[in-house]
Amino acid sequence: MVYTRLEITAADDYWLEQALRTLCGYGTSVIACDAEVGVERRLGPEESTDGRVGAHVLLFGFSAGKLGEAVPRRVGQCIMTCPTTSVFSGLADHAGGEVELGRHLRFFGDGYQLSKLLGGRRFWRIPVMDGEFIAEESAGVAKGVAGGNFMIQGVDQAAALSAARRAVAAIEPLPGVMTPFPGGVVRSGSKVGSKYAALKASTNHGFCPTLRGQVATEMVAGAGCVYEIVIDGVDEAAVSLAMRVGIEAAVGEGIPAISAGNYGGKLGKFHFHLHPVLGLRGAAAGSG
Repeated sequence: MVYTRLEITAADDYWLEQALRTLCGYGTSVIACDAEVGVERRLGPEESTDGRVGAHVLLFGFSAGKLGEAVPRRVGQCIMTCPTTSVFSGLADHAGGEVELGRHLRFFGDGYQLSKLLGGRRFWRIPVMDGEFIAEESAGVAKGVAGGNFMIQGVDQAAALSAARRAVAAIEPLPGVMTPFPGGVVRSGSKVGSKYAALKASTNHGFCPTLRGQVATEMVAGAGCVYEIVIDGVDEAAVSLAMRVGIEAAVGEGIPAISAGNYGGKLGKFHFHLHPVLGLRGAAAGSG
């Protein structure tokens, strides 16, 4: 997949959090969403473009064109509407394409918008009711890796959920990755295809505890609940590191196994085999 990185800033932590929550909403999976969206990392005033608190957000899509449709809509509806916010490019290189920010949103200014060129970067000043919304003209697009995953098998829901939260917390500070699902955790993991022709994906029945006895299970003896952690990253190395760190954090009492989704190579060219990811020798358990 391809991705862009946006820098969102605000007057304080409260309004930054409101902007991030809204921007990332309904951004879990491109199976049904226009983009996969999540916070990469927080920025202090000394790091941000305008000297305020901020954050980097990663947005993934199938193509630069699709991302170019999703990003201006999300920024226009979720960032421009949020008090005190501004938006800047977090990916200056446009060799892989670009998505429009201020270039698209400036028309909301109804002719009263102004632009300014600073240090080779163009910014648009759009009049709004609390002053001006500042938006950089565009942001770059680059190739990324989406869908790295592992499955945490717990003896019960409480054990599996506790392990999942440990995993997400360990992944959160790592650079170049994000976990797009609610709280970083997936309860409804999917497989490719369905018995219903209209569906691209359907429940991953091998990991559903209530279907034991009806289908071939991929759950180990003693496991009663499975949660999936899905990771999107800027490159293969970033995803691999996040998988290793997350798996290591998830290991603990009540977790008889950690495995992964294996889709037979149908979801792209990047395959993360768990043994190499963990630096182990021997037969690899595959994740495709």
